[in-house]
Amino acid sequence: MTRDEAETVGLQALAWLAADDELFGSFLGASGASAADAADAAARPEFLGAVLDFVLMEDAWVIAFCTQNGLAYTRPALARAALPGGQAFHWT
Repeated sequence: MTRDEAETVGLQALAWLAADDELFGSFLGASGASAADAADAAARPEFLGAVLDFVLMEDAWVIAFCTQNGLAYTRPALARAALPGGQAFHWT
């Protein structure tokens, strides 16, 4: 996966989160960002990596996100690996 493709998946994930008030609120709380901060940071690959880290925390979120966006369930993890910090991603 290219970096551009990974950033696109990250942006899709951010849009998916933002469409769900409760889940987006959880993401903002976990990240310490405000909605305005998230909008400003959407262009930064490392922020998109954090978005994908959050989505990858729950299988149900991955399934819902991928189903809504017509993506293979492996796509978010592949995208995360292609963004800054993704090489150090661990499941434990």
